Amino acid sequence: MPIGQGVYLGIDVGSVSTNFVLIDPKKPPGQDVVWKKYLRTLGAPVETLQRGLREIWQAEKWHILGVGTTGSGRELAGAMLSADVVKNEITSHAVAALSQNPRVSTIIEIGGQDSKIIILRNGVVVDFAMNTVCAAGTGSFLDQQAGRLNIPIEHFGPLALESTSPVRIAGRCTVFAESDMIHKQQLGHSIPDILAGLCSAMVRNYLGNVAKGKNLQSPVFFQGGVAANVGMQRFLADTLGLPIQIPRHFDCMGAIGIAQIARETLERAGQTTRFAGFEVVQSQFTSKGYVCDRCPNQCEIVEIWREGSFLASWGSRCGRTHLCDIMEGS
Repeated sequence: MPIGQGVYLGIDVGSVSTNFVLIDPKKPPGQDVVWKKYLRTLGAPVETLQRGLREIWQAEKWHILGVGTTGSGRELAGAMLSADVVKNEITSHAVAALSQNPRVSTIIEIGGQDSKIIILRNGVVVDFAMNTVCAAGTGSFLDQQAGRLNIPIEHFGPLALESTSPVRIAGRCTVFAESDMIHKQQLGHSIPDILAGLCSAMVRNYLGNVAKGKNLQSPVFFQGGVAANVGMQRFLADTLGLPIQIPRHFDCMGAIGIAQIARETLERAGQTTRFAGFEVVQSQFTSKGYVCDRCPNQCEIVEIWREGSFLASWGSRCGRTHLCDIMEGS
């Protein structure tokens, strides 16, 4: 008999943070989160995954019924954990938002290194866009500017709301934005006015690039780490002219969504989990990347190994895998 409360595990592996969520299948969606953890990825996704799993394991109170992974590192996490479901962030964020409000029509998500917009109609994703090229307006850039101004990031938003005359900041590029902020400081503008100007610039940048040409309708969900910034909340709502809703677990919606997808997938199929178990915490993992030269595609292949045994590879556009190469004697 399994010991512990039965839960589904969702993991969102991003470039800046990795979020872990446990949901209780006995509770209704939207009220099912029983544990969550935010960890900085710090360029070491394997170690971060093991650290988060170790916390769940050491609690000795959970029995994992299923696992789902999402985010930019979803393939890596999925291979390490033998996840039951591996899905992209768009699907995961949409599922989590719909579980909290089935009428949601627009999802604005701004994370540590990227941002995205998801358009839904009648509970179905009909359009989306992502910005993964420039960090302007993302959490890492706001963290950087708060640090440069010697302001705790949690004070950033409240200070911006103290502004009486926001200055105009060039927000289309992180380099230009920082240079413009320094110039405004040298001119003697107050910190609240500069921070408010930065929030306004970041909102303009998001709406003019990521959301350009999209039909944004209410209800609007604002999620991702940046949703904690009350300055960004205010300027986003004012610029849109629409009320903004901040979900209860705005900072880990991707992990919630993928956990809910794992639950639905396994329950519908009547299957048990493939989860590799908490032995993963003590295992040695290695990864390697190379460019395959067997065809003109020149695919960038990534492999993951556990204790010297091959687990998985991805990146192939022609169907070749490491196992196929082994079978061919390469």
